This record gives sequence, C-alpha cells and structure tokens, in this order.
Amino acid sequence: MTESSKLIQYDDGYLNKTPIFQFVLLSCLFALWGAAASLNDILITQFKSVFTLSDFASALVQSAFYGGYFLISIPASVVIRKTTYKLAIMIGLIFYIGGCSLFFPASMMATYTMFLVAIFSIAIGLGFLETASNTYSTMLGPRKYATLRLNISQTFQPIGSASGILLGKYLVFQEGESLASQMAQMTPDQIHLFRLQMLQHTLEPYKIMICILVAIFILFLITKYPKCKVKEVANNQNTPKVTLGETLKYLSGNSLFKKGIVAQFLYVGMQVAVWSFTIRLALDLMPHINERMAADFMVISFACFFVGKFIANFLMTKFSVNKVLLAYSIIGCILILYVAFIPNLTAIYAAVAISILLGPCWATIYAETLKSVEKKYTETAGAIIVMSIIGGAFMPAVQGFVSDMVGSMQFSFIVNFFCFAYIGWYFYYKMKLENKEG
Repeated sequence: MTESSKLIQYDDGYLNKTPIFQFVLLSCLFALWGAAASLNDILITQFKSVFTLSDFASALVQSAFYGGYFLISIPASVVIRKTTYKLAIMIGLIFYIGGCSLFFPASMMATYTMFLVAIFSIAIGLGFLETASNTYSTMLGPRKYATLRLNISQTFQPIGSASGILLGKYLVFQEGESLASQMAQMTPDQIHLFRLQMLQHTLEPYKIMICILVAIFILFLITKYPKCKVKEVANNQNTPKVTLGETLKYLSGNSLFKKGIVAQFLYVGMQVAVWSFTIRLALDLMPHINERMAADFMVISFACFFVGKFIANFLMTKFSVNKVLLAYSIIGCILILYVAFIPNLTAIYAAVAISILLGPCWATIYAETLKSVEKKYTETAGAIIVMSIIGGAFMPAVQGFVSDMVGSMQFSFIVNFFCFAYIGWYFYYKMKLENKEG
C-alpha cells in the first residue's frame, strides 16, 4: 500500500482522506432518522382523527420523539468518549429496532400513550445515532472539508424523509374520503372497529423499517471504522483527562457556542412544526382532498429540502456560509408571513417552498457551532448541539396551541417567523465577526 493510499489519522482526530464506503454507510444513517421523523408527520394526521385529538395533543408525537433525543444525548456522548463512535451507532440501531417493534403491542392495545412510548423508544436510538453520526461525519476526512462532509451526509436525510412519507402515504393512509368524513357517518361501534383497523395500518411501514435496520446493523458490525479520536501525547499518564464538569463549565462560558445552541433549538423547532402541520394546512385549505392526497405536499417538501441543500452547497463555494444562511433566513421569513396571512391555496405552496430554505440549516449551524469549541470538548459539545433538537418537542406544541386558541391552523404558522428571524440574526452576527477578524 502506497503512502498516498494509506488512511492516516492525525493527532486532532481528522483523517488525511475520506474512506468512501464507510462515509457512505454512515451517511445512510441520516436517511434512517429522516424516515422516522417524516413518519411522525403521518402519525400526527392519523392519530388526530383516530383518537379525536386537538392540534396540541396530536403534536405530543413530536414531544415524545424529540424529548427522547434530549434525554439521551449526554449519555450517548459519554459512551462515545469512553468507547467509539461505531459502538454508539450500533447501540442506537438496537434501540431503533426495539422502538419499531413496540408498534406491534401498541397497535393491539390501541392507546395513544403506548404509541408515544414506542416513538420515545425510537427517539432514544436516534439520539445515539445523531450524537455519533453528525460529529463522526465531520471527522471522516481532512479538517478543511468538515462542514462540506456534514452537508453531503445531510443530503441523505431528505431521501429518507421522502421515503418515510411515501411509506406512510401508501401503507398508513387509505383511499376514499378523509378519516374525519368517514367517521362522521358511522355509529359508535363502527367507529371503534374502524379505529382498530386504521391503527393496524400504522404497523406496515415499521415492518419494512425493521428489515432495513437489521441489514444496516450487520453492515456496521462487519465494517472497520477509524476511531477519529484525539491522540493522547506519549507518556502523558500524569495528565488528567477532561471531565464532564470541566467541559460543561467551558461550554457555559462560550458565548458563540450558546448562540449556536439557541439557533439550532429554534431551527429544529421550526422545521418540525412546519412539516408536522403542512398536511393539516392542506386539508384545511383544500377540504375536498383526503390524507393520502395531502401527503403529496410533504413529498414535494422533502424534494425541495433536498434541492435547497444542493443550492446552498453550491452557493457556499462562491460566498461565505454566513451570507448564504442570512439570505436563506430573510427569504424564509417572507415565505412564512405569506403562509400565515394569504388566505388562499397558494399559502400551501409557500409552506412547501419553505423547505428549500430549511435545507442547509442543521448541518451548517451544527458544524459552525462546533468550530467555536476546542477539540478536546468536541464529543460533549456535539451531544449538547443534538440536545437542542428538543426544539422539535417544543415548537410544534406551541404552534398547535396557537392553532387551537385562534382556531386557525394557517395563522399558527406565524410562530415559525420568530424562529427564522433569530437564525437570520445569528448568521448576521457571525458575518460581522467574520468581517472583523478578516
């Protein structure tokens, strides 16, 4: 093996080149959590009708999902620090498989709470996967391409998201009138049987997911991965390792890191809220369509998300990251105002178009926030950034609450305006810092 073809890990954990197969396999994990998240959008619409829920109560699907992320991120980072990224990923896959399996007893018990438990279990697995995979993606190659690698990995997510929506559209949603319209014509006994039948349909996509997850688990088991950990200096046995307490103290005093955490919290909350209620918005503004037809708007949304990432990746080769994301944020604010205040069908298409602007946000905020942290604190810092995904539990509930209070799903989209406005300010602030340092 020549020196140029040999994989070399530097002292800071980065590599001299990217191992292609390992990087692609790692990137496939991004599609897996994209599929899980988009299936939640299907479940919210399905459960609202089947269990007769308010918009706020139906949004608890996302609260259970992203709450699991929040609780497990720090424990996952501890596993990564003490072992390897690969082991954390495999633990995550095991929890993911277990959570999908819980949909079987949940469909038999036919209670909303049991479904939330299953979703929470999946989220624990995804917390391990995201905590490990986001940082690992940045490490699998030269340092200067860290942000680009993460953006490339993130392009797999909308593929998974679109796949999840298509599975839900054809396996969960059925032909005919909307669920609410069908149930309005039934007796109480018929409604009970109909609900049980509809809940059985929720099992179908998770059967497929289990098969895919087992295959991915086996591939990870037999594939050799570099550790990508900071090398300890020789003969440094007397040098104490950085403790969790020291790390948290350092991060709490890092102003730029904290601003990035807020930006990521609001971004995730906005993305999840927009996607959670796009189908509901379509059903409200187009009452003649059913859930299966309305799901098409989510498929288009994920396609827009995918395109938005590629456009941003190209623009980032011409302009600074901060300028690109500032421009995206301004356009996003305008589109959200259009959705909230224009009372016709074009508001649905504006809601779909918002996904173009969401494309590069997570990966860019993640990588840029991580850059503000010293390398020895990376694992815990990455976990805390993933913990900011709790915004996905909070903002949909806020939007659902606003919708219930004012009686307008369309107007409730205004909640997301304030999220995009802060993200725009964050990148404006970073652009000013960049100009001062430049």
